[in-house]
Amino acid sequence: MLSILKREISSYFTSPLGYVFLAVFYGFSGLFLWMNCLVQGSADMSGVFMMMFFIIVILIPVLTMRTMAEEKHRKTDQLTLTSPISLFGLIAGKFLAAFFVFLCAAVSLLIYALFIAKAVSDTGNAFAWQSFWGNFVGLILMGGVFISVGIFISNLTENQMIAAIGSIGANIALCMFDIISAYIPVDAVKNVLSALTVFNKYSEFTYGLFSIKNILFFVSIIMIFLFLTARVTERRRWS
Repeated sequence: MLSILKREISSYFTSPLGYVFLAVFYGFSGLFLWMNCLVQGSADMSGVFMMMFFIIVILIPVLTMRTMAEEKHRKTDQLTLTSPISLFGLIAGKFLAAFFVFLCAAVSLLIYALFIAKAVSDTGNAFAWQSFWGNFVGLILMGGVFISVGIFISNLTENQMIAAIGSIGANIALCMFDIISAYIPVDAVKNVLSALTVFNKYSEFTYGLFSIKNILFFVSIIMIFLFLTARVTERRRWS
């Protein structure tokens, strides 16, 4: 797994993809910080996080579109599939590499918070760290979910553009399950969709409410998509 992790991290920064992802994330987060905090003289970063949530719905699929699709397109996936590395190591390595790049981007929000907290403390007030950490942890967990979805979609096609568009569609669907469920006449299906919506769970974090149940929910979604990716890969290995 470590060899896959190192190779994937290196690939992000030996090509423009990793730098473009970080630049776009930093650009939007800085813009939203200026709009929501600096212009208004507010120390509340909730608006920044909410806007960044919608950005990562679109941005993370760009990060994950090449994870599996590129190897399939180049026909180099057979070398990986026939190597002695385990499927768990392969999938986990690719996930952790993309997650690492995402964390490198997300840490900018923590840096912004430290500067704002210092400015607020100079005025004799306290920075709302509980609200910040709720938003920050929620965004990290959502990023993990979107990365696992992106890797799964990338594993279904060899076209990176299709992988990106498909991942964006899947991310939007995950966030809209509660809205979709309102139009489902079957109560059992409606209840399942309502329970699976990720946006409502994320919203609880934005209020600074930490729940082990919600954390386990996000981790479970991540593991489900990684498991599905492994099953698809295993099927291709033996075909």
